Amino acid sequence: MLILAAAVALLPGTTHAQASGAPQRATVHTTEGTLGGVVTSDVRTFSGIPYAAPPTGARRWQPPGRAPVWTGVRDATKPGSPCPQLDGSTPGRPPKVVGNENCLFLNVTTPAARSTGPLPVMVWIHGGGFVQGAGSDYDATRLTTQGKVITVTLNYRLGALGYLAHPDLRDPYAGNYALADQQAALRWVKSNIAAFGGDPANVTIFGESAGGFSVCAHLEAPGSRGLFQKAIVQSGPCGNDFVTLKEARARATKIASDLGCTTQVLACLRAKPVMDLLPIGSDRVFTATARIGDMPWIFTAGTPALPLQPLDALRRARTARVPLIQGGTHDEMRPFVAVQFDAQGLPVTAQQYPQILLDLMGDDARAVLDRYPLGRFATPSLALATVLSDWGRKLGACSQIPAAEAAARHMPVYEFEFAEDSGQQIVGLPLGAAHGTDVPYLLDGQGTPLTTPAKQELSRDMIAYWTRFAATGDPNGPGLPRWPAYRSGGGATLSLASGPDGIRQVDLATEHDCAFWNGN
Repeated sequence: MLILAAAVALLPGTTHAQASGAPQRATVHTTEGTLGGVVTSDVRTFSGIPYAAPPTGARRWQPPGRAPVWTGVRDATKPGSPCPQLDGSTPGRPPKVVGNENCLFLNVTTPAARSTGPLPVMVWIHGGGFVQGAGSDYDATRLTTQGKVITVTLNYRLGALGYLAHPDLRDPYAGNYALADQQAALRWVKSNIAAFGGDPANVTIFGESAGGFSVCAHLEAPGSRGLFQKAIVQSGPCGNDFVTLKEARARATKIASDLGCTTQVLACLRAKPVMDLLPIGSDRVFTATARIGDMPWIFTAGTPALPLQPLDALRRARTARVPLIQGGTHDEMRPFVAVQFDAQGLPVTAQQYPQILLDLMGDDARAVLDRYPLGRFATPSLALATVLSDWGRKLGACSQIPAAEAAARHMPVYEFEFAEDSGQQIVGLPLGAAHGTDVPYLLDGQGTPLTTPAKQELSRDMIAYWTRFAATGDPNGPGLPRWPAYRSGGGATLSLASGPDGIRQVDLATEHDCAFWNGN
């Protein structure tokens, strides 16, 4: 690690810290004004940077406006407010509102040491079911220092505030205000990241879960063209459909009616307190037995902002042709099954299992039951979780394959599966390599700390792959097991795990029976 007392020069735009172990101030000049952040022996951090106008009052359900300007030095030592969300309930206490609508902030982390040239930039888009999360939930120190990159994390509008598509909303971003926010953040990066030592012509967007689906949207979105040069999708299969404009408008019309807004609808909705909006659909966010398009809030396809569904765009080559990493975890859906059933004291029973499949898959349920008989599994809950993880129409393996096939015809694609067993369980249901368990191997602040040497080594390798890809468009580098590009017609997938098997190439389609699920 770099010791500040050694008087090593800092990146452009910073002040020199005094010889002390305590964090010191650093300044950077942006197009909106001067920021005062923190420099330690490892990194410089600038937090709570406004990248757009507050989407409050009349700006609720409007595309983001220009960021405010200021004089003097703006304090950038603390994160800005998260976008409004519910913090979850506990017995005897209803959920509380976290954050406020003045929330369009981002955070920048850079190495403390001067580089010989502009550094690659990685922009992280957080997950959270489109209703939770904030950029400040993630500590990018390890990724930034080990990978020698600049990392940006950001907030975007959530729930109804980010995804409402009421027919009375006439601007092109109706249903996709969260996407507009993310694009505004990327424009800010393009205009300002050079002042932090970053290369505005070498930007990688990456995200997990809702953030992964956000990357799928940016690949297609006309308003995102030229704002990034590489993309990484984690647990957000681009083979799955967003909600259609017709369905999104029908949902929004019903919501407005339920809130009593039947005349002067937009004025009525904009006058509603945020607490009236946040609970909408909250009981359907983390259900297992649903497709991703059934989420109460998600991007809207068939609009000027997103003309096509993600897979259609890939198949028609109507996307940015940039190098792509795409993948997920081996046991994506186990925590969703655990939360919906086991954690409620109602684990899936042998009698329920066929009926759940019938409700979800209709006429195909008999074939699925024959392919995934209960005798193969320790419990019916594990059987259901395996079905859903392989099927992948919410999250999982087999919806990744058509997207990889389509993308590989036009751009370099690297497919992965995170297979490291978390060792965790929910009410006795083992989670395995569950949804989200890959994130702590790249970013701190979420999940269980990596306490064993084997897990720490896996983290170093993943950071090396991700940041090498950000630098060059190819994740391969010295000391890393080879990661071949995916080839259309049956490409290899890199399985990421520690232990005896370690990092190795696997056939994802065979491992998850995707010929059965995808009909070929």
